[in-house]
Amino acid sequence: MRPALLHIGVLAALVAAGFLLPAYQHGMLARILVMAVFAMGYNLAFGYTGLLSLGHALHFCAGMMATGLAMRHGLAAGPALILGLAAGTATAMLTGLLALRTAGVSFMIVTLMFAQAFHLTLLYYGGFTGGDEGFPLPSAARRLFGLDLTQAGPRYAVALALFAAGLLAQWALVRSRFGRSMIAMRENEERSRMLGYNPFTTKLAALALSGLYSGAAGAAYGLLFGYVGASFGTSQYSILPLLYVLLGGAGTTLGPLLGAGLMAWLIDAASSLTDSPLAVIGITLIVLVLFAPKGILGTLREKGLKWLP
Repeated sequence: MRPALLHIGVLAALVAAGFLLPAYQHGMLARILVMAVFAMGYNLAFGYTGLLSLGHALHFCAGMMATGLAMRHGLAAGPALILGLAAGTATAMLTGLLALRTAGVSFMIVTLMFAQAFHLTLLYYGGFTGGDEGFPLPSAARRLFGLDLTQAGPRYAVALALFAAGLLAQWALVRSRFGRSMIAMRENEERSRMLGYNPFTTKLAALALSGLYSGAAGAAYGLLFGYVGASFGTSQYSILPLLYVLLGGAGTTLGPLLGAGLMAWLIDAASSLTDSPLAVIGITLIVLVLFAPKGILGTLREKGLKWLP
């Protein structure tokens, strides 16, 4: 019951925050929730399956571009959002079909190469994609189920609904038989193979789910905040979900939210104190790696809170 109550409590607190927070933190929290969904997708690949990717910006930006370009050419927000989910899933599967023929550092390099190639393609066809400058989505088109997403309240409600769906689906997934097989691949691939599991298909399915989450986050980001650009396909957006997961705790359901929230708070606080906020973040991450290598929630689980999901 404790994990269930924890998840319900977190969602209840987020609902309450939508009514209590002032305008600036309200918008910031909406962004954190969307980026936490992106980190959840990364967590499925890295935290639960052991696949360290440096190319998840590909899936995030593919979802964003598919949704944005579809809306730009007249498609309604709902179908465009579904198209974004499909784009993220498709790029993850196509990447996985080739990248999973490698392992370790080679896997990291192949995923990075795919992401860089996609980013350069977006820049090359800048006349169609908008390139690094990107393009805004028309305000009149940013309506979903009758909600005007240019307004703060509906925007936060949709971000929270996306996060809640992603969190509960992730929790159910990792408790399922397939979720256990993902963890088995992370812990001991050869023993899993001896037990009858197929590492390639299990990892490919995990990557596809990871791409689905990442594409959903990218599509939602463009739709909620009204901007789409190739800059979201840079390596920075492959590193961000890795940092969120490492900070919050890899292989924990709430680690991505905690990591995304703490990183956003650190950047905001450091920016008000110094002209070099990245130095503060770098020092924080070094301390984390030294004293809590499994992240905050991972360390708490190791130290005694065994029930943390």
